[in-house]
Amino acid sequence: MFTLVPSHFFDPASAREALAEVADLKEGQVVASLDIPQYDAVLVYAQDGDSVVDTPEIYKILMQLPGCPEYNKILCSRVEDRLYLAIAQGKSLLLANSFPAGDFTTVQYYIFLSLTSLQLNPEFSTICWRTALDPVEEMSLYRYFKSVVRL
Repeated sequence: MFTLVPSHFFDPASAREALAEVADLKEGQVVASLDIPQYDAVLVYAQDGDSVVDTPEIYKILMQLPGCPEYNKILCSRVEDRLYLAIAQGKSLLLANSFPAGDFTTVQYYIFLSLTSLQLNPEFSTICWRTALDPVEEMSLYRYFKSVVRL
């Protein structure tokens, strides 16, 4: 679980409270934060106290999002049964979220739902992936997007 806070509103002392406003924190979860300077934001996230996570997947996506080749930047990854998705137009971040996605049909559902809510047309967009896609999944995306790129 995570949230993004604009840098000028972020107070490290209240990071836990900021995350608790948007997610149910469990006892023992450690709250940490990472700067995302290109979007003038701070990623506040939780992890179990006994787990060691180098960086959250959404952070990796947000760091690579500027490398997407088009003005409409769409970057996804699928880790375990979760889709991580970030969308930007130019230098403006429009969406950074994760969704439960046990199968690729569900992955596509959340991608298209997000694009529709932002009024972006996939036919004129390139979708980028951080993680591997199998050939069937890639071909499925090619039916809807101008291009599919693996970063």
